[in-house]
Amino acid sequence: MVVSPKIFFNDCYGKYAIAAVNVFTMEQVHGLFSAAQRANAPFIVQLTPVARNYAHAKMLSAMIDAAAKIYPKAVYAVHLDHGNEEHAFDAINSKKYQSVMIDASHDDFETNVVRTRTVVEKAHQANMVVEAELGVLAGVEDDIDIAEEHSCYTQPSEVAVFVNATKCDSLAVAVGTSHGAYKFSGGQGIQFHILKEIQDRLNGFPIVLHGGSAVNVEEIERINQAGGKLTEGAAGVPPEEVVESIKYGVCKINIATDTRLLWARVHREFFKQTPDLFDPILPGKEYMQEYEKFMLQKFELLGATGKAERIRTNNKIVMSR
Repeated sequence: MVVSPKIFFNDCYGKYAIAAVNVFTMEQVHGLFSAAQRANAPFIVQLTPVARNYAHAKMLSAMIDAAAKIYPKAVYAVHLDHGNEEHAFDAINSKKYQSVMIDASHDDFETNVVRTRTVVEKAHQANMVVEAELGVLAGVEDDIDIAEEHSCYTQPSEVAVFVNATKCDSLAVAVGTSHGAYKFSGGQGIQFHILKEIQDRLNGFPIVLHGGSAVNVEEIERINQAGGKLTEGAAGVPPEEVVESIKYGVCKINIATDTRLLWARVHREFFKQTPDLFDPILPGKEYMQEYEKFMLQKFELLGATGKAERIRTNNKIVMSR
């Protein structure tokens, strides 16, 4: 069942969070849908411009449509992550998405407002919701490369003005997380005093946490033991901070890095341990199994396990009226 993220956010606010997971490959789509159906958890499938360029937007949409048939009890939405106007308009016109993000966070405040409002107007005409971003996250991921010194926290004094001016439906904030595998090298973590002030000014409005991967130290160690050379000593978002953030209006938590690290670990270990093999199906099967296991744990952490049934039932009641 495909539903609007707005339905998810209305149901989860302050109680649990929706995992929004970036996918690039068939194995990831299978693993995500399989885990969500098994956990009976609502989720958001995220497609970035880089993923669309890699696999082609039509291929990704076709895989998601197929997964919905293979896993008929899945309750999900499709979201464009970190798009510009061109990406957003293409997604809106395709009618394959329920939500788009316009990322104008690197512009000055007024330009961000203008660009975001332009996308919101077109998306709302198509009955789609829009995620905007205020504040700049550091990190390296896909085509995002922001040095720490160029990042900046979201200013709580600006959030209500921004939301009222743009009419966006959710807001991604910069409160201490970062993109990519090298998070929190300084150990600062989520700045809850900023997050609390944002919630106070946007009471009931859904907040989005980008850079929500945990970056398991054990995964990095296993990758390096199998021939990788990832920098050690970095840390992601601690599980207890993720859970705590839900109390402050965080409804959507983006996950990408963890699934990439998982891919690297599974494939490096597989080919190191079985150097005589070359069939991509074999590590692919293992990756799907490990991906499903990872997402089952993530749904449980976010409190989303078992919540899809209520959304499914309520949505059917509304549609029958």
